[in-house]
Amino acid sequence: MKEYDQLKSWREQNIKTVSGDSIKLNEFHDRLIIATVHVAIEKVKSEWGPAPARFSFFIMGSAGRSEQSVWSDQDHGIIYQGPEEVNPYFLKLGEEISNALFAVGYDFCDGNVMASNPRWCKSTAAWADQLHDWFDNESWESLRHFSTFFDSRVLVGNEEYLAELKRIAFWRLEQNKNLYLRLIENVSHIRKGVGLFGQLLPNSYGDEAGTINLKEKVFFPYVNSLRLLALWEKLTEPSTLVRFKRLESTYGYLENYKNLFIILLNYRLRFQHDTKSYEKVHLLEVERLTRKEKQELKQMMKNGYKLFSDTRGIIEKGVRLENK
Repeated sequence: MKEYDQLKSWREQNIKTVSGDSIKLNEFHDRLIIATVHVAIEKVKSEWGPAPARFSFFIMGSAGRSEQSVWSDQDHGIIYQGPEEVNPYFLKLGEEISNALFAVGYDFCDGNVMASNPRWCKSTAAWADQLHDWFDNESWESLRHFSTFFDSRVLVGNEEYLAELKRIAFWRLEQNKNLYLRLIENVSHIRKGVGLFGQLLPNSYGDEAGTINLKEKVFFPYVNSLRLLALWEKLTEPSTLVRFKRLESTYGYLENYKNLFIILLNYRLRFQHDTKSYEKVHLLEVERLTRKEKQELKQMMKNGYKLFSDTRGIIEKGVRLENK
């Protein structure tokens, strides 16, 4: 489609101007995604008629947290306020949005976390049921889905639909504080990148040999810690950086970690100027690093592990006290 080709060209021509600044880069992604979604909405409208109910299009994951890198995949959903009979329309819209975003440069989500999937395209009532099901189930997979959902924000449509769902989630957590412990367990397995003797531990096999996965080994301890604290304090903001700013007055130990996270957001961009695909964007070749850069990387990882340990201790203690 011509409009998608034009948006892809605009991306290719302009993304390098913001690729060194995480905040400007994510503002760029927002502009591109919003423009693409509006084109997709108009295309479906021309074929299927106007939307049969009000709806919101929201993004999740790194996009929801405003932490996308130069390349990013898709994580998004739709909430509509209407009967289940109108679901086919919104699934069609979700499919068009997914294909449109792929056309302009965003990979399909390997886990199918996209509005074209019925799991992520529901009415307000069905979404509420979904949240209750995730919490009732308490499985590793269901709580992983919830964590993905919670790191979300609306880009197009009524923000209140998503806000109300998050209020339902807070209510459920208050009814069963042990769910916090299950959420901690869900993200407790951290693939460490620093060994016992302070050495970097790059991947050893396959195409990723000699690389550190920044997303898994560096970012996740920070992201997961601040999501857990945001849930504990009932904060709806998805951005890890905003969560830091909102919480540091309550948890004084967060200030130093916040400054490290700001450094980390821009640190990864230094090494991505020649990255050509989403598959490689999180992989950092250790051999490319100077001695100073290796020390910086190790320090950021060690502090991430300490942050998660401290956060885990705070919430576990809080749950024990409230369960007495």
